Amino acid sequence: MTAQRTVTVGGSPVHVLESGTGPAVLMLHGSGPGTTGSGAWAATAQALGTSLHLVAPDQAGFGRTPIPPGSRGGLRLWTEQAAGLMDALGAERYAVVGHSMGGAVALALAAARPRQVTRVVAVSTMGAPGAPLSAELDAVWAAAPGPLGARDMLSRLVLDQALVTEPAVAARAAAMREGAAAYESLFPPPRARWADDLTLSARTLAGIRAPVLLVHGAEDRLTPLETAALPLLDHLPDVRLHVFGRCGHVPALEHPHDFRRLLSCFLGRDRGS
Repeated sequence: MTAQRTVTVGGSPVHVLESGTGPAVLMLHGSGPGTTGSGAWAATAQALGTSLHLVAPDQAGFGRTPIPPGSRGGLRLWTEQAAGLMDALGAERYAVVGHSMGGAVALALAAARPRQVTRVVAVSTMGAPGAPLSAELDAVWAAAPGPLGARDMLSRLVLDQALVTEPAVAARAAAMREGAAAYESLFPPPRARWADDLTLSARTLAGIRAPVLLVHGAEDRLTPLETAALPLLDHLPDVRLHVFGRCGHVPALEHPHDFRRLLSCFLGRDRGS
C-alpha cells in the first residue's frame, strides 16, 4: 500500500510518500522546479513492490514541504531534515537513494550518519568536489512556471524527446505553478553559488563508509558524467558506477526496467540484515 502523510521534523511539517514494509529506504528527489517526492519516485516505488519500506519526502521548498522559518534551503538544511525525518519514523538503519541534488544530500547524510546509513544510490548526482554549474542545470533552475517553462525543462532532462508528452508537460506546469513562491527563494541568480553549496569536500567523501552505487546517463547534460560521477570514483572508499548509454539526466524514466532491477539488486543485499 502507498500512503501520503505529514511528519513533523524540527517543528516543521514534511510531506511524505510511504509504501511497503521491511528494510527502510529513503528516496530523495532532485532540484528541478515542480519536483516532488511522489512525482520523482511513485512509479519506482510501485514497481519495487512491498518488501521495502520506501520513504519519499518533499524536501524543504518543494511540493508540500515549506522552508522552515529563518532558513533558505541548502545542503545543510536538506541533510538535517532527511536525518530528522528518519529519526521521527523510528528508522535505526536505512539505505538512501538520491537523484541529482538528492544524490548530494544522500552522500552528505551518509557522511553525517555513518551508523544509520547502510547503502547509498546516487543517481545523476551532484556533490563532486569542484563540479561546475552546467549551462543546462542553470537553465532548469531558471525555468519559468507554466507550459513553456515546463516543456523546455523536460526537454533538457531527457535524451529521448518522445518522453516530453503533453500530459507530462501539463503535470509539471501545474506543479511548477503550485510551488513557485517557495522555489523562487532556493536558487536565485547568480546560481553557481548554489551548485557550490551542493558539493562535498574530498575529506567528507573519503569518510563515507557505506557502499555507494553511482548511476548515470552517458548523455546527461545537467550533471555530465565527466564532471559529476567520474571524479567521485577517486574519493569514495567503497564505490561502483553503472552508466546507461543513450540516457540523459533521468535514468528512472528513460530506462525504468533496468533501473529498477539495478536498484532492487543493490538494495536487496541488505534484506534480512
